[in-house]
Amino acid sequence: MSDGTLFVVATPIGNRDDLSSRARDTLQAVDLVASEDTRRTGRLLSHFGISARQLSLHEHNEEAAAASVISALKEGQSVALVSDAGTPLVSDPGYRLLRMAHEQGIRVSPVPGASALIAALSVAGIATDRFCFEGFLPARQSARRTALSTLAAETRTLVFYESVHRIREMLADAGDLLGASRQAFVGRELTKLHEQCVQATLGELATMLDEQKIARKGEFVVVVDGAADVVAAPGVDADMLLQKLAGVLPGKQAVDIVASVSGGRRNDLYRRMLELTGKSD
Repeated sequence: MSDGTLFVVATPIGNRDDLSSRARDTLQAVDLVASEDTRRTGRLLSHFGISARQLSLHEHNEEAAAASVISALKEGQSVALVSDAGTPLVSDPGYRLLRMAHEQGIRVSPVPGASALIAALSVAGIATDRFCFEGFLPARQSARRTALSTLAAETRTLVFYESVHRIREMLADAGDLLGASRQAFVGRELTKLHEQCVQATLGELATMLDEQKIARKGEFVVVVDGAADVVAAPGVDADMLLQKLAGVLPGKQAVDIVASVSGGRRNDLYRRMLELTGKSD
């Protein structure tokens, strides 16, 4: 008997019509659906008239549930892995199962579709040629600020997921540590009825939340422009010079001096000066 196939199936992040026809056909055809939340997936399946046996696989039972899924696959059954919404394994369970499947030589096949990460990047208006996904930052402020501080010099676009309970605090900390003038984007309730897509600086986004111009409801994706790519001559601390000089000189004059000393590009240094000082453009 040959092993079955493990399909990794993306499901809608809000709008049910985003479920692809291939995903529907796969969910209809498999012997078992491994679901992060069987009730939520059950409603989705029912909506499309799909009758499928489900098995619960979430972060708290993944090791044991993965073993059951592997057993089913070894018996020749086909299995679809789904998360609550979006693409499995992107800040969702499934890593242990996929590792086990690969170790056992079981065929795995992606059924791509909705992803909040990609949806946000597609409309953020921020560079997408290079980006890094950081998922959810730590809940505790001290750990969150530490994590953000390690990303302050990251030149790739940064993408975060955040809950409604911490979005204001997260934006405030990001403004402090990455620079309140750093360009950013908030995608709230993407593809859903009350969707909001807002691009502004980190400081402005935090203010908009305070003023309820961005509602504190639903799920959030935050996209942040990468740091300026400042390359200084050996032994020159461009950041330190920018901070010191910007405190006593007009910004453009401070940038001109640092550019002449460090060899860095003026545009990048000016952008970095704004990030470090929190000044507006």
